[in-house]
Amino acid sequence: MARLPARYSVQFRPIPMSRTPLLSSSIGRRVRRLWRQYGIFWMGAIAVGLTAVLYARLIDFGYNAFLDLQKQHRWLTLLLTPGVAALSVWLTRRFFRGAEGSGIPQVIATLHSNTSAAGARLLTFPLLLGKILVSFLAILGGFTIGREGPTVQVGAALMFNLRRLYPRSNALIERQLVLAGAAAGLSAAFNTPLAGIVFAIEELTRSFEARASGVLITAIIIAGIIALGLNGNYTYFGTIDIGAHFPKLLAVAVVITGIVTGIAGGLFCWLLLNTEHWMPERLRRLNSERPIAFAALCGLFIAAIGLASGGTTFGSGYAEARGLLYGTEHLSVFYPLLKMASMIGSYLPGIPGGIFAPSLSIGAGFGNVLHMIFSDMQLPMLIALAMVGYLAAVTQSPITSFVIVMEMINGHALVISLMATALVSSRISSVFAPPLYEALSKRYMAAAASASEAKAASSEARAEESDEAERPRDVPLTTRGEAKE
Repeated sequence: MARLPARYSVQFRPIPMSRTPLLSSSIGRRVRRLWRQYGIFWMGAIAVGLTAVLYARLIDFGYNAFLDLQKQHRWLTLLLTPGVAALSVWLTRRFFRGAEGSGIPQVIATLHSNTSAAGARLLTFPLLLGKILVSFLAILGGFTIGREGPTVQVGAALMFNLRRLYPRSNALIERQLVLAGAAAGLSAAFNTPLAGIVFAIEELTRSFEARASGVLITAIIIAGIIALGLNGNYTYFGTIDIGAHFPKLLAVAVVITGIVTGIAGGLFCWLLLNTEHWMPERLRRLNSERPIAFAALCGLFIAAIGLASGGTTFGSGYAEARGLLYGTEHLSVFYPLLKMASMIGSYLPGIPGGIFAPSLSIGAGFGNVLHMIFSDMQLPMLIALAMVGYLAAVTQSPITSFVIVMEMINGHALVISLMATALVSSRISSVFAPPLYEALSKRYMAAAASASEAKAASSEARAEESDEAERPRDVPLTTRGEAKE
């Protein structure tokens, strides 16, 4: 066999063994960095989407079970609803303090205070489970609550607790996680991705944060994909057809609808925030001293209203609003007022539950009433205007409100009218009361401040006691002879 010349010979040099561990450690560091930057966050967004869908199905199951029971035993609600109210309040006060109400005020309080400390109180896994469990019990009792606000707190809690997976978590990471989880929760609950973004900017932070925009949109996209994969591509209330020609009195209808819904929504907020001005002293004392008995009384009130309305005021009101939009439901002109009363009775005891869906249903009821004045206009158009008007009046977030309703009904042709109605109603509502969610969030921030002050005072007292114990006491001087005696 011919041998190659020396200049063509190939020499194989073995790779030093010391480089192999360096290469593997470099790959490991890169994988860990990618996991911290994207993997943890994507996993949380997927969890928010799955939880939102499963929670929605749980609430639907609970309300359908209540309807079946109510149809078979109509008068049983006079016992069932007060009993469920008492049990829900006892569970909330005993095990899940911080889960009461909508959940959006808790998220706002977390974002506008020390995120780490507030989140550790208001966005824990026990509160997440309690929010789902107790709101399910409440809907089993026919309470006028929605699931969208609780989904916001649940989404924020899921994402906030992912901070434990970061080796060096900080305030910026925690804030981004809370904001993205809350927005993704609302987006997955309503299937309204644009509304999730606007909600985070307008309602939760009241500002635009460029650093958080990419994180926010990514979470909404991932959670939305999960929701669409499980529920399919749908609009919350379906699609309404209003035609290409608008009526001549549309501008007048927008103004009147904005005024009516603005006054109604403002009064609703005032009633929730100023119970000391209208609630009798005996009831206020009952609420503070015996909250479980007060909850049972509210449950009896809700059951009585539900029976008087033929069962239309029970639940979130989604079926009634959708039926009005499509002309399959015929409700009394007193429906919006009865629904408002039932929602106040559901909210006062502090039971976990949201007000988004009931507010949309109340707005649909006002649209049905206004159709008596504007009979030449299409009923779905008036209902859409009144829904956005009442929601904007309650939240005083007009941009979020019209984007939510626009995406819910696929009503892009009505976008200018929806915007105008939302602006008018929110301005009128602000005359009666401040923004509801912000006002409620201040109570949580005040409670946190008082708790921190009490903790600081306790620490100072312990430090003073310790200094007092270590300080040498004055001993009287004695002579050597006195000591001997």
